[in-house]
Amino acid sequence: MRVWLTGGTGFVGSNIVHAALMGGHDVLTTTHSFQPPPDVAYRAERVDMTNSGEVTASVADYSPDVVVHCAIMNDFGDMYANRQDSWTAYVDATRHTAQAAADVGASFVLVSTDWVFDGTQGGADETTPPNPVNLYGVLKLASEMVALERGGAVARVSGVNGVHRARPETPRHQDPGYGYFVASLVDALRHDKPYTVWEADSINMRATPSLAIECGELILRIGERRLDGVFHTCGADAVGRMELAHLACEVFDLDPALVRSGPVPPDEMLPAPVPYDTSLTTPRTADLLDHPPTPIRELLRRFRAEYDAAS
Repeated sequence: MRVWLTGGTGFVGSNIVHAALMGGHDVLTTTHSFQPPPDVAYRAERVDMTNSGEVTASVADYSPDVVVHCAIMNDFGDMYANRQDSWTAYVDATRHTAQAAADVGASFVLVSTDWVFDGTQGGADETTPPNPVNLYGVLKLASEMVALERGGAVARVSGVNGVHRARPETPRHQDPGYGYFVASLVDALRHDKPYTVWEADSINMRATPSLAIECGELILRIGERRLDGVFHTCGADAVGRMELAHLACEVFDLDPALVRSGPVPPDEMLPAPVPYDTSLTTPRTADLLDHPPTPIRELLRRFRAEYDAAS
């Protein structure tokens, strides 16, 4: 299978690339600010995702079976300061990529987020109407609508943890969401440093964590089976931040006495509302992908094996 994707040098995207290579597939990823070394086992190509001609030409030249759109503009400050550019980077780029996939007869999967929900819709399934509370969620929802109207699939991820396959040395720190939460905690506690779990009504306090490599595997399965509609590629269990911290301590054999609770540092707050409870359920995904969601302890055990191998 030939896989063409955007954002393959990012966190989630690098895990999609890794899953594809482990499955024996050929991969081309677009790049933007980061260029991988020349000896990687996949093809990397600079493509301006806001330029429909460049996207169309790259996809047509590679002639993939599956197209995955994973790249995002992830700076909230830039998003709000340059809203037209943000719309172009998200929605127009999705439109260009979906059309290019259709032109060559490839299946299309958009990677989206649990932040399309407003934080009061805990336990949302694939049919729950979204209701985003910030510009990022709006842009992702608009992109979802483009993908679905063109017969593609939407794969929402949630609370993603795991190893960054393209840039393993990338600094990891806690943020108002769940990304890198476990990695940042393990990094601190393995060096006997205390770790403060942020707790506040103004951040994402509850989610359904996932493991990046499993997300990649499921996203490829969606594309390979040429499925459409919405999928929730996450684990089985919704947890709060402190609960996740203590579960990680158990699985990674860390000292829970080093875990503290505290407020979010003012300079870490996003310039926008953040959904409080973005927990998801997966009935449609489990059925169509033949994949019961993975329990949180198993996800953490799998993450520990990855983390230790990368250390």
